[in-house]
Amino acid sequence: MSGLGECSVLASVDGHVGRLVLNRPRAINALTHEMVTTIRRVLDEWVADPAVRAVVLTGSGDRGLCAGGDIVAMYHDGIARGTASAAFWADEYRLNAEIAEYPKPFVAVMDGIVLGGGIGLSAHASIRVVTERSKLGMPETGIGFFPDVGGTYLLSRAPGELGTHLALTAGLVGAGDAIAIGLADWYVPSDRLPDLLTALASQDAAAAVAEFAARPPESTLLAEQDWIDSAYEGDDLVKIHRRLEDSGVPAARETAALLLTKSPTSLKVTLRALRLAADLPSLPAALEQEYRLSLRFHGSHDFIEGVRAQVIDKDRNPQWSPATFDDVPDECVAAYFATLGADELGLIDH
Repeated sequence: MSGLGECSVLASVDGHVGRLVLNRPRAINALTHEMVTTIRRVLDEWVADPAVRAVVLTGSGDRGLCAGGDIVAMYHDGIARGTASAAFWADEYRLNAEIAEYPKPFVAVMDGIVLGGGIGLSAHASIRVVTERSKLGMPETGIGFFPDVGGTYLLSRAPGELGTHLALTAGLVGAGDAIAIGLADWYVPSDRLPDLLTALASQDAAAAVAEFAARPPESTLLAEQDWIDSAYEGDDLVKIHRRLEDSGVPAARETAALLLTKSPTSLKVTLRALRLAADLPSLPAALEQEYRLSLRFHGSHDFIEGVRAQVIDKDRNPQWSPATFDDVPDECVAAYFATLGADELGLIDH
């Protein structure tokens, strides 16, 4: 692709590096199905091109790499009981797996906001760069969904229960925490990025990033790991919430109150997904589980209501149903993980 401004993904070769630029700056480069298919096609072409020795992913504008998937489109598709979201997720998750297994160095510059689907594009890369402006997160439990795009795989492998804490609270982390929990590798101050991008065109990718990297900020999450690990032990959300409420740590009690604002169904399904993902052998296995969950959440009351409250009407007052943790039966949670039926498999060509 050429560098035409109307293209949602800009692809070019600079020296020996292939450059991918997400190009929807007014939407913080929110990911569409067309963008996913374009990136997959370009990456396939570059695998076979000996002139391309590495790939670099960046976002246009100054707000962030990617604010996630186009949840407004998913909202309308869910109301209509459509199949567009199912097709999008299938291709998006394939792309996530392809990035993780890409045979050439893949440098993801996670500058600014990186949420949801943006994590899927970048946190599976082989070289992941954050800056002082980075804000990474999986905000899905606040919209009646769950951390997908391999989020359950990544967060279940964070130290102790830090990933569980972030997944359930839909929290954001900066550069120091992102590196500490395994979502990023290198800290490069944003004023060094132009020189880094220039160097990547002619130097070895890993060596270039190491040259411009600096010592990352301290991780605040690691400093809080003791109470987080104690509170989030086990797979019973009600007990976890009770431990948070009863804690002598103010931050824990604040977290207990925060969890009450999230979808109870999302929280219970997310916790089970994390525990199962921790024992899955690979990212593709976790993505397969996440695809099942995505289809079950799509069109559900809490997903439609969560997006309405947070994005459509912006009243920030979702009415979850069921409304409490105790009202979400175990059978309901288990149903999200059941093998796909013939009607669900027929949504797209697998």
